[in-house]
Amino acid sequence: MGILVDRPIQTWFMKSHRKRASPMNFSPLHASVRHTNNRHLNNRREFLGQVAIGAMGTSLALNAAVGFAHQPAELNLPTELIIDTHQHLWSMQQMTPPWLSEANDVLKHEYGVAQYRQAIGKLNMRAIYMEVDVAPADHVAEAKQIVELIDQPQSMTQAAVIGGRPSDNGFGGYLDTAASSPHVKGVRQVLHGEQTPPGYCLQGDFIRGIRELGKRGLMYDICIRPTELMDAAELVRRVPETYFILDHCGNADVNAFRHDNPTPTHDADQWRRGIEALAALPNVSCKISGIVARAEQGWQPEDLKQVVNHCLAAFGPERVVFGSDWPVCLLGSPLQPWVSALHEIIQTKPAEHQSMLWSENAKRIYKLV
Repeated sequence: MGILVDRPIQTWFMKSHRKRASPMNFSPLHASVRHTNNRHLNNRREFLGQVAIGAMGTSLALNAAVGFAHQPAELNLPTELIIDTHQHLWSMQQMTPPWLSEANDVLKHEYGVAQYRQAIGKLNMRAIYMEVDVAPADHVAEAKQIVELIDQPQSMTQAAVIGGRPSDNGFGGYLDTAASSPHVKGVRQVLHGEQTPPGYCLQGDFIRGIRELGKRGLMYDICIRPTELMDAAELVRRVPETYFILDHCGNADVNAFRHDNPTPTHDADQWRRGIEALAALPNVSCKISGIVARAEQGWQPEDLKQVVNHCLAAFGPERVVFGSDWPVCLLGSPLQPWVSALHEIIQTKPAEHQSMLWSENAKRIYKLV
């Protein structure tokens, strides 16, 4: 089964858990994302399953349907190269995963290469594919298909982080098969699902698998609950031979930093301490990604600033990369307004540091040609 550059890739997206609360009523005419009344969503996949939005057919429709306050004409987009280190792609037409039947409606569309090109518009962007939490039985097929996509002429996607289960006894053999291409740069297993217990990343079998990645020159993406960042820091400390990427600013909920929020999903100070503990270790970088998906309707760049600036200050200019988290970002914003907001937030940084975030660090960390 081949993948054409201008057709949707036949892979899938993050597994979403059962809805624990009924979503708020939503009118597509109001063109906005609304959150459930339950603000105690410590699980990112749980969050993705509980946000409600009207179903729409194309990325252009979605661009008009989220709660960003600015009009497109007001966007302040960078002109330099951007390397998106967190691109998701999937198809509704083939090998649809079981979780999709209960996923949020905004995710139940074709999100392939053609839709991604439409979403980025005139942005000068290249991408690194991020695994979409398929069933373990489909890991090899997912890896094979994304490598085929990368090999296509003029492919915007230049590398991949594939799915995997580091604690499995056969993890080394799996890497022999799935990670044999130089396009594969690392592995991720999402660790914030309800079936993954706290402390899982510190179990012996899991650490053994993470060490195996380091032996092969492969990285590991940490996607964990914001309340477990200290566990993540301990994992990074115990496996200095492996390089790590912290996804989504440690899965921070930007609403937890609002003074008018009586029920934050996590403690903001606890998150800050976890970020600082991770940043103190040399073998981890932070991905500025994911946070806009939780932003409230009518959000402004100011609402994202505390999380972004704390990560930039803690990790420094040489250990941060950008990720769109498209199309999950559509739960809070189209891709371009998210890029525009981040561009506005970092405007006071030296131009060299801005370029490091947008592309230069990704080139070095992911060893892109």
